This record gives sequence, C-alpha cells and structure tokens, in this order.
Amino acid sequence: MHKTTNRTLLATLFLLAGAVVPAQAQETSDGVSTEIELGAIFTSGNTNDENIKFKGTVAWLRESWEYGFSLDGFRSSKEDELAAQRLYAVASATYNMTANSFILTRAAHEDDRFSGYDSQSDITVSFGQTLLSDRENMDWNYTIGAGMRTSRTPTEDFNEPIVRLGTEFQWQVSDNALFVQNLSVEAGDESRISRSETSIQSDIMENLSMKFTVKVKHQSEVPIDRKKTDSEASVTLLLRL
Repeated sequence: MHKTTNRTLLATLFLLAGAVVPAQAQETSDGVSTEIELGAIFTSGNTNDENIKFKGTVAWLRESWEYGFSLDGFRSSKEDELAAQRLYAVASATYNMTANSFILTRAAHEDDRFSGYDSQSDITVSFGQTLLSDRENMDWNYTIGAGMRTSRTPTEDFNEPIVRLGTEFQWQVSDNALFVQNLSVEAGDESRISRSETSIQSDIMENLSMKFTVKVKHQSEVPIDRKKTDSEASVTLLLRL
C-alpha cells in the first residue's frame, strides 16, 4: 500500500504539471516558460547549515488552461557526508472559468527525512478568484478547497482529509523589481501545515535576476524530538529560459 500510494501521487505530480508562475517568467511562442534558480541557503530548525539551494519551474499556457511543474529543494553536506536533503515538488492544472475565477487542481510531494517523516503528499481541488484585477502593477488571488494528505513515518503511514486555503500577492514594484508573498494552510484531523514564502527579485539583465526568499513552514504535530517550525533564507540567481 505504501509503495503503491507513493507511486500514484508522484505520477499525479508529473501528469498535472501546472503551477502559478511568477509574472516575469519568460514565455516562448508556444506558451511555455521556464525558470531556474541556484544559490546559497541558510537554514534553521531541524537542520542548521549552509549549502546548495535549487529550484526549477516549467509552465505551459494553452487557451483557458495553465499547466506546470516545480521542483524546489536543497542539499547539505558536512565533510562529504550528507547532512540534510529536502525536495518539494508541486504540480497543478488550472482552468480559468472567467477572467477572475478559476479551478485549481494541485498535487504536492515533500521528501524531508530530517523532519521525522519519510515523506508527505497531498492532492486538492480548489476554487479561486483573482482580486485587484483593475490594478496595473498588482495581482492578488485566493483559493479554497479540499483534498487528501498522506504522511509516512518509519513506523506507520496514515491518510487524512484536509481543507486548503491559499493566497498569493504579486506587486511589480518597478520595471526591474517584483515582490511576491505566498501563504497557505492545509488543515487535517491529525496535523495542520502552514507555509509562508516571501520573495523579492531584481533584474540584472533581461533574462537574469537576483532573488531573495524567506520561507517558513509550521506543522502543528510532529514526531518526537522534532521542531514544529522550519525556516530558510536564500539568495539565488534566477535564469529565465
């Protein structure tokens, strides 16, 4: 059951392959945009180290649909020994019903062995609306939906229904600077996971930006001897292909 569920959720991630993309992502003539980030990371909480931060995002726009996939993570080593490794994959398919409302199907899988969990996966379907559509340099949307989460520990696996609330605010501060704030809460019977991601990026060249990001994750229930809150601050170079 464990392996089957894991494979099914990972397959769903790649099949959905759609995510909300930063406003400055460069789009090709066929509607595909790609971003790659690489840089240093400073972590605190269950892991405390400085090492490699990476993220890749691919999005595809086709008529009323938006598809994409993102992989975010870091790797830390001490004296050639692995000290920390986290991977967080998110995929979604968004159907735009009107100019200001949409349906979002989202799947996520997190593998962070230093959190006390082998992995956690979830899939949700949400209704969303876009606000501030009359503002030229701002965009704000929210989503509310429900789904299921699977959590795996070395001793047991368990599933739980969840309610997911999410919001994203983007502000084009200037022609060369973009501010983004993401907040989400996924509440279930066993645990509640809250995430915050704040970033600001400044263009260096047409396809290259410097990006500063602060992430905070809080989980209400965690395995013994694990901290409930993890935070990371990173400085990366962002390349738009």
